[in-house]
Amino acid sequence: MRIGVPTEIKNHEYRVGLTPASVRELCAHGHTVLAQSGAGAAIGLGDADYRAAGATLLPDAAGVFAQADMVVKVKEPQPAELPLLRPGQILYTYLHLAPDPALTAALLKTGAICIAYETITGPGGTLPLLAPMSEVAGRMAVQVGAHHLEKSQGGMGLLLGGVPGVAAAHVVILGAGTVGANAVQIAVGLGARVTVLNRSVDRLRALDQRYGNRIHTLLASAHAIEAAVLDADLVIGSALVAGASAPKLVSRAQVSRMKKGAVLVDVAIDQGGCFETSRPTTHAEPTYLVDGVVHYCVANMPGNVARTSTFALNHATLPHALALADRGWRQALRDDPHLGRGLNVARGHVTHPAVAQALGLPCVPLEQLAD
Repeated sequence: MRIGVPTEIKNHEYRVGLTPASVRELCAHGHTVLAQSGAGAAIGLGDADYRAAGATLLPDAAGVFAQADMVVKVKEPQPAELPLLRPGQILYTYLHLAPDPALTAALLKTGAICIAYETITGPGGTLPLLAPMSEVAGRMAVQVGAHHLEKSQGGMGLLLGGVPGVAAAHVVILGAGTVGANAVQIAVGLGARVTVLNRSVDRLRALDQRYGNRIHTLLASAHAIEAAVLDADLVIGSALVAGASAPKLVSRAQVSRMKKGAVLVDVAIDQGGCFETSRPTTHAEPTYLVDGVVHYCVANMPGNVARTSTFALNHATLPHALALADRGWRQALRDDPHLGRGLNVARGHVTHPAVAQALGLPCVPLEQLAD
């Protein structure tokens, strides 16, 4: 199979779909890798590294898309890339389609086979291709939240961990999945006062056993969320429903009653966000104010630590890339139901039930797709 790796063009996105090590693995399986010149340059992965791994370098994205049977990316196709996709071509990347009807409609028109990292499952309902970026985003959420609590960034002027004689900031984390658990780790490490809310007592019990009285755990009822958010200095939203739009946990009215200069970090913004006042932002303009509350809603947070993120992501994505290349998309998806759940759009149809439900579209499962 011919596998294409274009340079990411989303705002301040420096990750790359395949590292030279991943290229070497694919080439060892007899496949051809076509990489756009400079695709990894921003994170220290030069063209020479890709050539040494066996890739063929092409000067532009148009050439990569035109020659590739499968395109491996990090972020969803941007408007300039959509016309480059063609019927039957495999697109393997993050998509987050549930809150994005325009992108979904555009992908349906291409006729491409669109496999989303974020809906590929693992044993026990895990999301192994989302997990590494969730780990990064959870840790970053505390870091960026602490930064934006600084007065010069629009915050109230708090040091997250406080100092002797001065109280630490109160960090409220909504969700105790991968993002939430990693946010807890960093917030505790920085000395913040931490409250974590989740609907699963088992998840809360696991965190309680690890951190003991260094954190407070609460069952995520509407009452508990409201009380915690109104007392918070920093709120990290990490609620996730696989493939579907994120639940709205904090209302506009509640935001208006929060402390002025408090910070909201919405890690769920890729799936529509879990605060009613959230809207996607970029690394170029990461924040905005609503009723004096700072909102950080960058839709590709891990892109700002792109080298770490790229290597972590490739560890998770490469095995499925090999399966798709070795066996073809249809056989690979039939052989592995977990990979099969990654299929979101194919041959002009929505194929993932959660995406279809979120967008009010019919769902055509894999077995009903025409060859």
